[in-house]
Amino acid sequence: MTTTVRPVSTRLTSGRLPRWFPTVAALVAVALGFVLSQIAAGQVNLAAVAVSAFVLYLVIVEVAARVVEGARQASDRRARTLISAAFVLALVPLVSLLWDVVTQGIHRFDLQFFTYSMRNVVGEGGGAAHAIAGTLWVTGFAALISIPIGLMTAIYLSEYGNRGRLASSITFFVDVMTGIPSIVAGLFAYALMAIVVGPGASFGFSGSVALSVLMIPVVVRSCEELLRLVPNELREASYALGVPKWKTILRIVIPTSISGLISGIILAIARVIGETAPLMIAAGFTASLNNNPFANPMMTLSVFVYDSYKNPGVVTEPYTDRAWTGALTLILIVMLLNLIGRLIARRFAPKTGR
Repeated sequence: MTTTVRPVSTRLTSGRLPRWFPTVAALVAVALGFVLSQIAAGQVNLAAVAVSAFVLYLVIVEVAARVVEGARQASDRRARTLISAAFVLALVPLVSLLWDVVTQGIHRFDLQFFTYSMRNVVGEGGGAAHAIAGTLWVTGFAALISIPIGLMTAIYLSEYGNRGRLASSITFFVDVMTGIPSIVAGLFAYALMAIVVGPGASFGFSGSVALSVLMIPVVVRSCEELLRLVPNELREASYALGVPKWKTILRIVIPTSISGLISGIILAIARVIGETAPLMIAAGFTASLNNNPFANPMMTLSVFVYDSYKNPGVVTEPYTDRAWTGALTLILIVMLLNLIGRLIARRFAPKTGR
């Protein structure tokens, strides 16, 4: 006589909601949200619809999951829903900002904007060629100042400091510099250049010094953390082969973390490229193209956007259009820098395959 053994169902595997259920639940929740908004306010309010639909979706999924799948799966679905909602909520201001900048700035995104300056231009026409060139000059010199100082400081803190008194003092002052207002950096650079070259020290290199004050702490902190992530086994293996410490750092530690180092440096450049307050003081204002960072004021994109919006002419629309296009250009430059950084990091990242 044979007996048939039937599988015993457990609460962990007893049932599953169909894959289409979350979509149907979301559609039902949105429809009910529209109805509730219409009943409560007499008109459709998108914010009220979104909030009510989200709450209704949570309730529907919670009840259905508890009935079909059990309490554990219901808790899991609730957590995933809340995390997804937080992610979407964080994206809302970013998407809204990008949408506004693109739709408003596309009107003057033409060849004239990138090839003409604002010299002798009143009202329509003109462009931001002088501001784009100034941004590249000022940010380039700031990077030349900040990257070597920041990287060497990070190497000292992670490889030579050994949590000593000097290393602790450097870490403390780096943390303090990270939180200083940007206007203070501009005042410092202007005062320093006034001591060196005399009064009227508003020029491109002065703006680079101001940006480097803001950029160095970011480079130090990001690079230090990445250098500390390199396994000590790699250092010890190099020392066991008789390789000096400086060569171990140069040939083992830095190449191992080069991808993260480049990302941290790009992040620091993106942090300072949009600064306005220090450049208004240190670099100054001009409507003409200036390719000499050591003499005369130099306009940057961030200051150009501020000046176009703050000081328009009698007809404000051309100035506002140029401001939006300048903001769009600045965002595209930051995106391009991030893309270049990722490509460089991928190119020089250590190969882990055989």
